[in-house]
Amino acid sequence: MGTQDRLIDPGSGNGDPGLVQRAGRFAGWAARTGYSLSKRLPGIDTAERGLRQLERTVLGELKKRLDEVDDPYLVALSAASTMHPNGAEPGKDAVAVVGAPEPLRAAMGELLNRSIGFGREQSREYLFAIILRQLTPDEARILSALSDGAPFPLIDVAERNALGGAGRFVLRNASTVGKSAGVSLLDQVPSYVTRLLGLGLADVDEEVPALETQYEILLTDDTVREAENSVKRAKFVRRSVRVSRLGAQFWAACDPAGQP
Repeated sequence: MGTQDRLIDPGSGNGDPGLVQRAGRFAGWAARTGYSLSKRLPGIDTAERGLRQLERTVLGELKKRLDEVDDPYLVALSAASTMHPNGAEPGKDAVAVVGAPEPLRAAMGELLNRSIGFGREQSREYLFAIILRQLTPDEARILSALSDGAPFPLIDVAERNALGGAGRFVLRNASTVGKSAGVSLLDQVPSYVTRLLGLGLADVDEEVPALETQYEILLTDDTVREAENSVKRAKFVRRSVRVSRLGAQFWAACDPAGQP
């Protein structure tokens, strides 16, 4: 296997630190190029099949790395059997895990050991890889919709208290961004947005008056109406959601429409 085909190995510090970025961009480039060339060049069917096979190989290797090598818990399970008696891998700077390491302790030791040799680019690549493998397809669509920086309306539904304020919340983070993104499970949009917020890929901001029409549309959403009907008196808290700084950086690295 040539140098250009090597995959990143977070444990060793070798390989290509741009794997996630290049694989994602390669997928988008391959899809676009295969489509456009098929309309002009003779014998393109064979070339296109080869290109698709190469694309599958790249993405397959990426998935294998994300599922296995980049998971410190799984690495720890296999690495534990090769550790020295004191529980540390060879190397004077390694973090020792005393005794026969339990998987959780060994996984933490694995992360600490990796941090010793990781540079800025490898740490960034590892962070993005871990985030990427946590996203659902619908969440990826929502992030794509947010990626241009435009805000979307966000509504929380609470039970109105005696003073007219918000009491118990029965729904958080309902938004029109799911419908705009074309997600499959519209009833799960509040959960998707909540997860993106938890991953640091999106931020909540104040209400945007210019989105008044979208707020009104959101109030007719089935999920919002169901939450409204679950309390005696509902109070709607209007906010907005937009891509975060981390989310913008993550999307720039993984955007399949980017240049390879």
